[in-house]
Amino acid sequence: MASILEESSEAARWSGESFEKLQVSEGFLALVSEMAGNVSGFVCGRQMADEGEILNLAVRRQNRNKGEGRALLSAVLGKLQRGGVRRVYLEVRESNTTAIAFYQKQGFSIMGRRPGYYREPEEAAVLMERRLTG
Repeated sequence: MASILEESSEAARWSGESFEKLQVSEGFLALVSEMAGNVSGFVCGRQMADEGEILNLAVRRQNRNKGEGRALLSAVLGKLQRGGVRRVYLEVRESNTTAIAFYQKQGFSIMGRRPGYYREPEEAAVLMERRLTG
């Protein structure tokens, strides 16, 4: 997953320590996709009661625009929904218009922004939400 993040400057950057803490936190979910026996993409999320959050989603550069990100997102949303989640949230770098458009196509809507949310470089986050139906 670290090598996928190296190729994905627009994805959230996590230190190994941060990722280890997330992995053992309550409600944490991680799914990967594989191509030719190698991890080619991943999505991480978490569930808190009836709400979910997409924490990170990244696909290797050569595998982008082939439906892999959509499949990962669909799988994690399905898992969250089966767990009783009714609303899912995420944040995206404001400059990442490709990701914003991707999430909008997947049923997410913009609900606000957080100035100075991201570091290196400092940038606002666009807040997005999707309601899941039973």
